[in-house]
Amino acid sequence: MTKAERTRQFIIEKAAPIFNKKGIAGTAISDIMEATKLAKGGVYGNFENKDEICLEAFNYLTKTLAAEINHGMDSQVSAKDKLFALLDFYRDRLQKNNTGGCPILNFGTEADDTNPVIKQRVKETIQSSQNRIANTVKRGIEAGEFKTTFDAETFAIKMFAMIEGAILISRVQNSNDHMVLITNILKAEISQNTV
Repeated sequence: MTKAERTRQFIIEKAAPIFNKKGIAGTAISDIMEATKLAKGGVYGNFENKDEICLEAFNYLTKTLAAEINHGMDSQVSAKDKLFALLDFYRDRLQKNNTGGCPILNFGTEADDTNPVIKQRVKETIQSSQNRIANTVKRGIEAGEFKTTFDAETFAIKMFAMIEGAILISRVQNSNDHMVLITNILKAEISQNTV
């Protein structure tokens, strides 16, 4: 990496949790300057505008999130255990760190009517997340682990929506109870579809 690339990456990594916690509109360049200890010119020398930093921050947050999820899932062999690892990640993650919650939920809620570029990236990330679930179910069906009647696409939409809803409620109520309940319900459904 060149010095300019390292500086750009440094700004993205420092700005990402700020955007995730304070929102797109709520994050000021002065917040990024304070976090990076860079002058305004140092920030804008690497990015065209705040929207570009925001997009790169979202990309960084979701790439990091996907890597953490994939790491947990890849450590498992069966499709059922991979799905359980994904659910365990979300059940346990809220308690372990305070990064501002799920970037998909945070950025998507704010960008749906205000930022078409971020909205499109959130849409792509939602589809990617649902594909991860659906493809895991499909591989489980092909391997004979799951019943052939287990609808991978429908379950993926349901699982993703329930997790995101549980994240929102858990964060607002400052309690992991909803997430624990939702992950247990989804694990029971997965187990019911096991051969």
